[in-house]
Amino acid sequence: MSSIGIGTTDTTTATGARTDEAAALIGGARERIDALDDRIIGLVQERMAVSAVIQEARITSGGRRVNLSRETAVLGHYRDALGKPGTALAMTLLELCRGRV
Repeated sequence: MSSIGIGTTDTTTATGARTDEAAALIGGARERIDALDDRIIGLVQERMAVSAVIQEARITSGGRRVNLSRETAVLGHYRDALGKPGTALAMTLLELCRGRV
């Protein structure tokens, strides 16, 4: 017979917590993170749609689809707000929003 799970509930096992109280806290926090992730995904999708409008207007007017000075400003904004990982996040967002170049 395995000793795994003795003295713990399924909740503590699923969360990695060692007490029911910690498991409840983690469970609630994970629900909040899931809700935040859903909002972030929605915002990224909205950003993609707005970016498509901008690109279409730029191309229709004879311009280039990508504005490198604007992308540099976006990278700087994310880096200033979030540090080095912010730059990687901004690069991913820009890639998602500009489509294939």
